[in-house]
Amino acid sequence: MSGEAKVLIGTCGFPMSRRKYYDTFDTVELQDTFYNPPNLDRLSKLRNEAPTNFIFNMKAWQAITHPPSMPTWRRSKFKPPKELWDKYGFLRPTKENFETWEQIKEAAKVINARVVVIQLPSSFKCNEENLRNAKEFLASITSSNFFIGLELRGEWIQQRGLIEELISVNERVIHVVDPFRADPVVLKDISYLRLHGIGGKDINYKYKYTNNDLNQLKKKIEDNIIRYSKEVYVMFNNIYMKDDALRFKNIFLSIK
Repeated sequence: MSGEAKVLIGTCGFPMSRRKYYDTFDTVELQDTFYNPPNLDRLSKLRNEAPTNFIFNMKAWQAITHPPSMPTWRRSKFKPPKELWDKYGFLRPTKENFETWEQIKEAAKVINARVVVIQLPSSFKCNEENLRNAKEFLASITSSNFFIGLELRGEWIQQRGLIEELISVNERVIHVVDPFRADPVVLKDISYLRLHGIGGKDINYKYKYTNNDLNQLKKKIEDNIIRYSKEVYVMFNNIYMKDDALRFKNIFLSIK
């Protein structure tokens, strides 16, 4: 393992008090940035209260990924006018989506995010229209100090060539995967793994990882991913994420 490589372990959201979390983990993925327009005051407060070396990641606001007709918008305090619903979501290269991205960029700057995760729903089908729109959108957006993590689900997992097309249009875009379901198509300086539980079609939040699972994960990171990436983020996103992340941290660190 390269002496420069870092493996950072955390969870998607805070499963304990933030003060205790900062003492326990080195990174977190913010979830509330997905449901509502970014709250810059809150993000500034989080950045100021955390240790200076603590790393924030965040999910991109759903306005660029999920059309307003989807159930995830029920938790949102903001909803676009109905006549504009077809302008939002699915990475369409529209004025509305590009304006939303500028808001996301500003939020990432305030929190000093390392990775902004663009999580697409399984209803984002693998077809020519979505591929064309996503390529144009990803090629057009910019980021400053953060990487853009693209997470595709459903039938996309089998279309590795098409994913590579999307990843290649922007050097700041990285392929986000659940390592128990797929391997990153392209490995860059940063790798970002989101663990949603084993079993089920795309997610199984009720799954609790076994020590055998976590040892397999460690081996996968050491044998492949860390050979190419200087930073590897391992983010647990299941009901037992606090316990699973702690156990993986102990497993990973105890054998190094």
